[in-house]
Amino acid sequence: MVESSISIKAPAKINARLEITGKRANGYHDLFSLMIPVELFDHINIRLNDSGKITLISSGFSVPDDPSNLVYRAAKLFHDMADIEIKGIVITLNKNIPVAAGLGGGSSDAASTLLALNELYSLPITENELLQLALSLGADVPFFIRAVPSIATGVGEILEPIENWPLYWYLIITPQIEVSTAWVYQNYKMELTSNKYDYIRKSLKNGDIIIRDILKNDLEKVTCTSFPLISTLKRRIMDAGAEGAMMSGSGPSVFGVFKSRKKAVMAMELFASDDLRHISVARGFIKKAV
Repeated sequence: MVESSISIKAPAKINARLEITGKRANGYHDLFSLMIPVELFDHINIRLNDSGKITLISSGFSVPDDPSNLVYRAAKLFHDMADIEIKGIVITLNKNIPVAAGLGGGSSDAASTLLALNELYSLPITENELLQLALSLGADVPFFIRAVPSIATGVGEILEPIENWPLYWYLIITPQIEVSTAWVYQNYKMELTSNKYDYIRKSLKNGDIIIRDILKNDLEKVTCTSFPLISTLKRRIMDAGAEGAMMSGSGPSVFGVFKSRKKAVMAMELFASDDLRHISVARGFIKKAV
């Protein structure tokens, strides 16, 4: 029997490392990235009705409520693949994750919509099929199907779970800056990569992680040059006692890594008077076993 509604939390992510390793003929970039889910959530509720259409209602950070939204597209694709007639669904999206901020909110919302619909309809689609659907929506979307710390390669779709990622606390700051992901990648100039991949994999496997050796984001060269405030925020976070600080994704969000919630909250208080789009402290997300 199909349940009539379901709710799900969609976590944000930070990139603890992001190296661009190549560029493909189709314009996509190959990368080596460490993607970490964090406990900053969008909230999604899906309710069945008899309207004969998909209705999306959003609140919080502004996003379109039309077919251009990844949540809407995910719902349509799911019904097509599962060969389920859309008798009517209402999707309510509460956006707590800043939009276009390098935190993966839209991708997470899309993946969570696929997961919620699969649960709502009693699992008609396998996980591999969900991953294929997710990739058709965006390179970051497959990561959020499993939402566990992972090494991402290829264009981001090849995922290796990290078993020993420490349970850090993160101070996440999104300044009042608008950054286009497409613009950042278009302006990135390929350079020699660090070739530290074996060292990183060994460190992660052994659990002897030195976070400052892990943190690296090639896209900072582009974003920080045009928006020096990002570098300033990183420096202030380090001065506040972080183990490390870096821009996430293509920006403009910056995060600091802390070993305790107390230290992260104390650092957050130093930014109380700043005009920011978002600031929060979030623990690394631990996905509960189903």
